[in-house]
Amino acid sequence: MRTKTKKSKDDFTQEAYNGIRRMFFLNEIVPGQKMSYGDLAKRLNMSTTPVIQALKRLEIQGLVRHEPNRGYYTENISLSEVIEIYDFRELIEVSLLPDTITGMTRTKLKKLKKALDNHLDAVRDIFLKDRLLKDMEFHMTLAELSGNRIRVACLKDLFDLLYLKYRGNILFVTPMEMVDAAHIRLYDDIAAGNLEGARSVLAGHIANVKAHAISSIQRMNREKHAKI
Repeated sequence: MRTKTKKSKDDFTQEAYNGIRRMFFLNEIVPGQKMSYGDLAKRLNMSTTPVIQALKRLEIQGLVRHEPNRGYYTENISLSEVIEIYDFRELIEVSLLPDTITGMTRTKLKKLKKALDNHLDAVRDIFLKDRLLKDMEFHMTLAELSGNRIRVACLKDLFDLLYLKYRGNILFVTPMEMVDAAHIRLYDDIAAGNLEGARSVLAGHIANVKAHAISSIQRMNREKHAKI
């Protein structure tokens, strides 16, 4: 008979952390919202202690803020932060391309092709969240093939900020055909060992996605002010 392993404090904290992240991604928690750790604990079916520890981790990541004597709040949408995130994304992703192409093998190329195919299949789906995940997985796969762990970890944190803090319908507004075409051209250049071509395509792709995200946030702000 198998003995059931008792969960540690860290296990419960990680469980709470993953659960709150999932709420962010599913838009069950929105920007500017006050977060009651008592309510979160009930929704996650656990005590408040791991929830509070999880919120502290999310605070370090910049996803929530703590106000003394008031509690935890999700951060509001910041246009300047979105711009900074995309600029940093471009710097990191483009800088990884030389190592990715230099160390490319048949096995690694197959892995990238699978990530591309998964994205191309997902973008035809009606579920926006699936497209967001597959888009992120394609970019993260490309980055991970470089073998640079520190920059890849930084890139993952940036994706967390984009896809957890900001709603997908704000950011993922670039026409699907444009995203498809950019990913395909990027794969083709990498497969051909064309570093300059890959740099140009990737930089242009991220800049284009950023421009659409900026336009979406500006439009949302105008609509909000008009209502006020």
